[in-house]
Amino acid sequence: MIGSVQRAMRLLETVAGHEYGAPAKQLARETGLALPTAYHLLRTLVHEGYLRRDKGLFFLGEAAARLSSSGAQQKRRSTVADTLARWRDAIGAPVYYAVYREGEIDLVCVSDTPGNPAVEEWADFRQTGHAHALGQCLLSQLDEEGRRDHLDRHPVRPVTPYTVRDEQGLLRRLERTRRMEPVMERQEYALGTVCAAIPVTVGSTAAAVALSLPAHQADRLVPAALRLQAEAGRLLGSLTPSISI
Repeated sequence: MIGSVQRAMRLLETVAGHEYGAPAKQLARETGLALPTAYHLLRTLVHEGYLRRDKGLFFLGEAAARLSSSGAQQKRRSTVADTLARWRDAIGAPVYYAVYREGEIDLVCVSDTPGNPAVEEWADFRQTGHAHALGQCLLSQLDEEGRRDHLDRHPVRPVTPYTVRDEQGLLRRLERTRRMEPVMERQEYALGTVCAAIPVTVGSTAAAVALSLPAHQADRLVPAALRLQAEAGRLLGSLTPSISI
């Protein structure tokens, strides 16, 4: 163990426990450090941005705040990954989670296994939202202006022989999609694969979870989609805080 690192971490933890800051002498006393050692470590931590000093008191600095923010984000991502893994195992199919963020489709997390591998992203998911169930599900949650803006930037084009042929055809399909209804596509994005997506809307954020199956298991698609919808309904609380990650 590196003693100086241990002592510096103890100082950081102690400073974090003082909402209104603390002077060096108090920090040295609470951590059991000699005052010269505490001063040396505190100066180093201030120099590196992990602490800041104001009127003789020490507070957490911007670098420590970035660590905290990154840690919280990692925790949210871990929550999403754990939730998808439970759904994957319950359904016996790869599960995907995506959000519509800043005008783009963002595939946040995928959970699969060697026996049930995820669909290979052979064509950019962001540019082919019209072709896959996740994209269609997210676009169905947008208003008309949002859909047209997306399609102006990412025009409808054939990805497989089964892909919707043009923008008007896609818009008609999206308009027919009922709120919170599963969206299904068969070999529109990848030959040999069928997919279903479930809308997940929290506030103004459009999100979706999806599953994929080999085309020869297409008869499982509807039951699996309904199972995913039920699982999502029960465990939505674990995803809700992480919608915007």
